[in-house]
Amino acid sequence: MRIILTSLIIILSFTNSVFAQIDTTQVISEEKITTWELAKYDAGLMWGGFKQVYTSPFKWDQDDWAIAASIAVGTAGLNIIDDDAHDYFARQNEDIPGVVKDFGWYFGSPQNNYGVNGAIYLAGLFTKSKKLRKTGILMISSASAAGLIQTISKTATGRARPNSGSKATFRPFSNEGGYHSFPSGHTILSFTTFYALSKQFDNIWVKGALIAGGMVSPVSRLWAEAHWLTDVALSTALTIVVVDSIDKYLDRTMSNDPAYKERNNKISWQLQFGGNRIGVIGTF
Repeated sequence: MRIILTSLIIILSFTNSVFAQIDTTQVISEEKITTWELAKYDAGLMWGGFKQVYTSPFKWDQDDWAIAASIAVGTAGLNIIDDDAHDYFARQNEDIPGVVKDFGWYFGSPQNNYGVNGAIYLAGLFTKSKKLRKTGILMISSASAAGLIQTISKTATGRARPNSGSKATFRPFSNEGGYHSFPSGHTILSFTTFYALSKQFDNIWVKGALIAGGMVSPVSRLWAEAHWLTDVALSTALTIVVVDSIDKYLDRTMSNDPAYKERNNKISWQLQFGGNRIGVIGTF
């Protein structure tokens, strides 16, 4: 729990400070809207983003189908080296610091992951930051949409985990956790959060750092012999497709956000931590 609280503080502090630097925060207009009304509006956006994932394939063009085919072929190709990759990562397990493995496990767990996503959204809701709101909505919608896909898929395929059987062992619709390997839920939840965050920044170094952070959980599942390489690879690709789809939807939908309009005088909100104090500071 200490690791998760520390991680939450770091992510919120980092997110707010960088968002403030790129000056993307907007303030409420003269037509006041309550926090409750704004929350209801955002709930509609979350549901819209969720639906976008499942309806967008009906609108795919040739390029989209080519990407889907490439993911399928690439996953099938990686299956050839699943055993070798498993042996490689299993040998590394003893050399990995416990704090790294713990972060990978806890951050990819649903209750902790949604806690972080929800905290980022609530920070945007109560400070009325359009940028933070969008980020939180993107995280929650993406995690929910991709999470449902992986829940159904892992039950339907029933693939054995490395510590339960071979890569070709399948028990569809098994109730045993040892046969819920494909795809990786920890990978989807963790990478969704960090990839969604990375979409909000133009700086290549910030993007790279966030994406690297998002890969800790996927790799930790390989170290723990809980998943095959193909499980993790497909989950990562699925996450990218889902986040990109919802991000485009939100860009279109929130371009004329009814709650806000541009003003010259903007307030930059930051969460500040220090000593025995914690608070939200607005600079204008």
